[in-house]
Amino acid sequence: MTKKSDHAAQCGAELIVQNLVAHGITHVFGIPGAKVDRLFDALVDSPITTVVTRHEQNAAFIAGGLGRLTGKAGVAIATSGPGASNFVTGLATANSEGDPVLAIGGAVKLADRLKLTHQTMDTVSLFKPITKYSAEITTPTAISEVIANAFRFAESGRPGASFVSTPMDVLSMPADAPVLADRAVPKTGPASADVVAEAAKLLKNAARPVVLLGMLASRPDVAEAVRTFVKETGVPVVGTYQAAGAVSHELVDRFGGRVGLFRNQHGDQLLHEADVVVTIGYNPVEYDPWLWNVNDARKIINIDIVAAELDNAFVPVVELVGDIAPTVKALAKETGKLDRAPELETILEGYKAARSSALLNARSTSNNAVHPLQIVRELEQFVTSDMTLCLDMGTFHIWLARYLLSFRARQVLISNGQQTMGVGLPWGIAASLVNPAEKVISISGDGGFMMSSMELETAVRLKCNLIHMVWIDQAYNMVEMQEKKKYGRGSGVDFGPIDFAKFAEACGAKGITVNSADGVGKALRDAMDVQGPVVIAVPVDYSHNHLLMQPLAQLGETSAAA
Repeated sequence: MTKKSDHAAQCGAELIVQNLVAHGITHVFGIPGAKVDRLFDALVDSPITTVVTRHEQNAAFIAGGLGRLTGKAGVAIATSGPGASNFVTGLATANSEGDPVLAIGGAVKLADRLKLTHQTMDTVSLFKPITKYSAEITTPTAISEVIANAFRFAESGRPGASFVSTPMDVLSMPADAPVLADRAVPKTGPASADVVAEAAKLLKNAARPVVLLGMLASRPDVAEAVRTFVKETGVPVVGTYQAAGAVSHELVDRFGGRVGLFRNQHGDQLLHEADVVVTIGYNPVEYDPWLWNVNDARKIINIDIVAAELDNAFVPVVELVGDIAPTVKALAKETGKLDRAPELETILEGYKAARSSALLNARSTSNNAVHPLQIVRELEQFVTSDMTLCLDMGTFHIWLARYLLSFRARQVLISNGQQTMGVGLPWGIAASLVNPAEKVISISGDGGFMMSSMELETAVRLKCNLIHMVWIDQAYNMVEMQEKKKYGRGSGVDFGPIDFAKFAEACGAKGITVNSADGVGKALRDAMDVQGPVVIAVPVDYSHNHLLMQPLAQLGETSAAA
């Protein structure tokens, strides 16, 4: 009788689970089905918690939120055909946002792949354009190899999404292969000293240097290095939406705000006036280079984990490729203190004054709706440093991205790559699982909320310590705002009312309806005392939205931006 090897597994599904456990996975999210039920069955006997979601897209969103917050890939699982294809938006979002995710999709038996049979679909080809890695396990001996590589691709370099297809029969076949989770990914190290010296020389000779922070700058280790760089050089800093929290409170006087979508912010002014721009962890998908780099008058130093993808408006003269955090620290040491440019200092002061004035003077023109900045003022009183804020996509997220400051890395989760609606609540669930003892606030518009609102029941089931705020105007307002600017009217944007407080109660959560600016603060105070999910419904007055797209000159500011 042949003795089984020490790493023998009963079947392919169990070997996949062994690999997930060895990779430190504590939760998986998804929906079972006939082609993948063997994997769900194997999970029952593991230490991994299986969270059944109400939609596969949201399973991918939650896994992506975990990936962004922890740096380790979150895992989502779905059955074959439409189960796996429902991952598409979630994985495309994660790949654009730099969030590590591993999605596992069931598939028909190997012999049926080319047949017109129930739920057959070439999901590997489907996911290749929107992931870093997409592969099918065609034999049990390849299970550990494929899973290990999927994690490596998802978590290394510029993080993103991986997809693995698991045919039904492979999951049930005997599997005898080692687990490969103990192979550490090699460290890249900082950029070479000669390139760092070249960049430092360029900065020392610059008259008006500015830093543009991107999504990888908000990783905790990189954010610490960014703070060292800003403190030692004194250079002004601008961030994309995804870079929120990279600048600490003590350095707020060097912060010129966030940029994205419309080129009309003080941060855009800083970039326009700069003769040298240092991009740190920046991905062009966050904010198109042609919007902020309007001409070739400025030189670009790019610091990233990968070489830049060249664009007519993004051609760095120096590239520092390597581990970003030590590279930024090395550049700070080599550069030293830089002289402050009066032109840039004036813009920084203008930003602080304009932000303070806007928040102080915001008033609604409606008797039963609240101005966006009145809500921002109230949120400032509640969003403490230990609280995570997860934003969906809509006009509201522009108001919040521009005016609500944060000073902790990855404190605010924003989508500006795919600009995906529906991410707010699933990301909130992810943040609640990462820090179950701390309050999480997620925010969406009424349009975006209904794209993932079914997961409120999941949040209730998980006892998430979550406050979800819905800004209500009964329209896809961000689309409407841009349509009105282009055509003078909106089209295809209106929908009917929903009583979100009653909806919340139907899911087992607490619901609160707000009808005034004063009511926002009270609702937040009441929600803070509730254990479990709370939904706060707030009618919002968006009559000032046109200001979001106006050039600064039309707002009474001097601006070189157009």
